[in-house]
Parts: sequence; structure tokens; C-alpha cells
Amino acid sequence: MHRYYTQKLSAEMLRQCYEVAPPRVKQYLEAEIDFVQDRIKPSDLVIELGCGYGRVLEKLVEKARIVVGIDTSFAFLQLARQIFSNNSSCYFFNMDAVELGFRDGQFDVVICIQNGISAFKVHQRKLIKEAMRVTRSGGRVLFSSYSEHFWKDRLEWFQIQSDHGLVGEIDYNLTGHGVIICKDGFKATTIGPDDFISLTSGLDIIPNITEVDGSSIFCEIEV
Repeated sequence: MHRYYTQKLSAEMLRQCYEVAPPRVKQYLEAEIDFVQDRIKPSDLVIELGCGYGRVLEKLVEKARIVVGIDTSFAFLQLARQIFSNNSSCYFFNMDAVELGFRDGQFDVVICIQNGISAFKVHQRKLIKEAMRVTRSGGRVLFSSYSEHFWKDRLEWFQIQSDHGLVGEIDYNLTGHGVIICKDGFKATTIGPDDFISLTSGLDIIPNITEVDGSSIFCEIEV
């Protein structure tokens, strides 16, 4: 899916994916941001892994001292820099989330939400460890994925995206149990509570797993 976004989905098309979202999905998107904002202080330095065109950071910059966005798509970052051209508190870098070019303990809050942990198609445990590496002692790491209770709404949203030509035709013979597969190669999976616990086992942490809004599963790690 990560390669799908960078090769097939333009920045404007990505923005349209959110513009066509039905009301329940927009509620989910806002609930995720609200959950993150509640964990940010005005003095914080925050980084988002997989920032796209800056949809989430546009809200977080209202709360944090400085926000940083990284993404592997030059097109997404170009749009983000245009949107934030007059904001001196936002910085964007072309980076891979599992090989961050930042020193240890640099950030107060590291976020990777809206199922980024699944969408990036990288080694998930390595992603978590890298996020923890750049987080200061006492800081927080926040990952999120979809709740199983949100399945029908999520599937409806992807069908709308498909109808608008933003993703391929959904293959309903292969889609189900938290996985959406399109006939053009698009595949979206889900990370559940047990998966988060398994991914963080042995890292000398106790993750806080929370369901938010009946739509998201958050894995919160205090470093």
C-alpha cells in the first residue's frame, strides 16, 4: 500500500479521499486528532510519521511548539510545503519512517495514526523501535489502527473512493476480516489490540491500548 500511494495516488487525489469521506468517517478522523491533541503540550516538539500533505499537522500546529512531518512521497511533501508556506512552526522532510535522520530522544511526541503502521508496508516492530528511539524520556509514541467496530463504515468509505476513481475496484471475494483488497493491487490491512501487544512484547514497555470513538485502536507508549 505504501508503494501504491507513492506511485499511483497523487497528492490531490489523496486530499480527495478525505473530502469524499461520509460524516461518520469524518467523525473518526476528527476523533483521532482530538485524542492526539489531548496529549500535546504547548512546549512540545512533535513529529508525524507519514504526514502526507499535512492534514493532521494542520491541527497539531495549533497546540505544539513545533511540528515535523516526514513522508517518502515528494509529491505529498510538495503540497504540504505549499499549504504551510506561511507557517514557521512546521517542517517537512523526505524520510523513511524506519530510518529517521534524527538523533535519539529528539521529540516529545511521535505519532503514526490512521493505520499508518499497516499502510507503510515496513517492518512493524522496527517502526515502533525507531519511533521510540527518537522520543525523549518521558515522551509519548502514538500508533493507531482501525477498530473492528468501524468495519462497515471503513468499507463504505473505500467504496466511495473506488467510485470516484481514487482507488481501484474493490474485490469483495477477497475483502473481509479487516482487510480491503482492490483489483488494481491496493491492499489495506488492520492492526488489532493483540497485534499491538505482540509487536511491543520484549521492548520493556507496557503499551496502553485504547479504543477511541468506536472507530480507532490506539497504542500509546510512554518512553
